[in-house]
Amino acid sequence: MKSDPHSSRPDASDGHSPQSRLLTQVILETFRLNGGLLSAGDALVGDLGLTSARWQVLGAVALEGRPLSVAQIARRMGLSRQAVQRVVNDLGAAGLVALQDNPDHKRARLVVMTGAGEAAYAEADRRQIVWAKGLVEGLGEEALSACLDVLRRLSARCEGDR
Repeated sequence: MKSDPHSSRPDASDGHSPQSRLLTQVILETFRLNGGLLSAGDALVGDLGLTSARWQVLGAVALEGRPLSVAQIARRMGLSRQAVQRVVNDLGAAGLVALQDNPDHKRARLVVMTGAGEAAYAEADRRQIVWAKGLVEGLGEEALSACLDVLRRLSARCEGDR
């Protein structure tokens, strides 16, 4: 018996174990969630001159607490250096970041938030906290902790494949 191509529940002949079938559903739902988070992020910070991508790059620098090279930001975010470079260029053109010389590497300049970048990031962070408090209602700390644990373990296993 073949799987119905329109069904979200393939039959047992598809080669999956029950766990790998569930994992596949988790992966698909994660892709859907990622799209929703990016859309929500864009809506939340669009009037600040940010997109989700710009916000993520500012966040990488803010959370590190020190200037980072584009390659360092890319590694922390799991993105290509080229993708991060494009976002850094956009942030620079908007006056939200500046590049400074890197004493450890002449060609890999460091990304530094400007005052305007710090202000935009702080306001984005404030808005995200309010948004997250509304989103989390009724989910429970135990369920969220279990979800976070599984996502971290899956991320570590994926990163081990690189």
